[in-house]
Amino acid sequence: MLKVVASLLLASLSSVVLAKDAVELLQFENFGYSGGYSPVVALNDIYSDDCSCQLASQRTTFSGANTPLNEEVSVHFRGPLVLNKFASYVSSGYVYGDDNSGNWTRLSYYDADSGASENVTFLTRAGRNSSCLGLGLTFADEDGVSQADSSTVLAKDTLINSNQEYVIFTNISCGSSSTTGDCGVYRPDIPAYHGFYGTEKMFLFEFQMPNETHSPWDVANYNMPAIWLLNAQIPRTAQYSNNVNCSCWRSGCGEFDIFEIMNQTEYTHLYSTIHDYQGTGEIESGLAISSYIERDLTGTMVGGVSFDSNGDATVWVSNSTSFDEQVAAKDVNSWAKGVKEAATTTLASASLASSTASSKSSPKKGDGYAYTPSFLVNMIAAVLTIWVI
Repeated sequence: MLKVVASLLLASLSSVVLAKDAVELLQFENFGYSGGYSPVVALNDIYSDDCSCQLASQRTTFSGANTPLNEEVSVHFRGPLVLNKFASYVSSGYVYGDDNSGNWTRLSYYDADSGASENVTFLTRAGRNSSCLGLGLTFADEDGVSQADSSTVLAKDTLINSNQEYVIFTNISCGSSSTTGDCGVYRPDIPAYHGFYGTEKMFLFEFQMPNETHSPWDVANYNMPAIWLLNAQIPRTAQYSNNVNCSCWRSGCGEFDIFEIMNQTEYTHLYSTIHDYQGTGEIESGLAISSYIERDLTGTMVGGVSFDSNGDATVWVSNSTSFDEQVAAKDVNSWAKGVKEAATTTLASASLASSTASSKSSPKKGDGYAYTPSFLVNMIAAVLTIWVI
């Protein structure tokens, strides 16, 4: 009886916070604008008490479809999560809904069942700590979170828990760290790799997001799994730094949350959010679609995100999604068009923000409880989640 009461109370808490619609497709129209950001140009004495970072005085400008994430991106995963399959694709001329536009070519692939690994590198923040930059990237071991000596494939059925993360890059190494280098300036003690390129790109995922079974106490981002993209420059310098000059994130180089639990009271609601300055001055909160995709707590989810040549960024879940080497435009359209419910948001064509940095530069993934209506509601919901289970 007590568990029944707990379940009802948890459901009530969720509905009080946000009563939105569950859908199977989330789409941003008109993604991309004319703007700019400030790349990191110097990382100084990163292990001393006097460490510091410097941003460029001249901004990197951009314009057009899917900017600024038309640049290389890294793909990030936070638990509780099991990744079964991953693939990246590029296209030339793909237009959402047009079956005769550009098809898709697979560039990267990971399959946990077969152990296949093509053009992927798993990294994790298990390196040396810096007061300026935080923990450095290292090769991830087969558990996704321990340090390995060389590139290692994630093991089958690897579960990462709340607040644990790993990231996927390509297997193409960066050249030397410099302002004119192919990867720009990056932390000198990390394995540095290129991200996934392309204005028109697509990422597919087969994954599980089971309920967390560990205690919620003293765990940031408790039971809040996520899959998201960052401008690849960010993790190569500082993903979670309190020094604004150690990352281009605050100045707007780009983050796209594909599937993300945003607070513990809505632990079954996966939202999609853009974090840049397109139409907003609040990069921390970003622009999210109010509807959500339902998180499956016991089964496997399959879906992805595509960015087309018109700036349509489309997130979907569909069991029809396949990971073939070549994917026709009509197939991608059928996965998206075959859903029962969809929600679309049209973005403003311009920036409403100055890119003046504040005292904090970390993407919101590192802030734990900052996005819930109240700390008390969060903790009650987290405890009830465990209790109900």
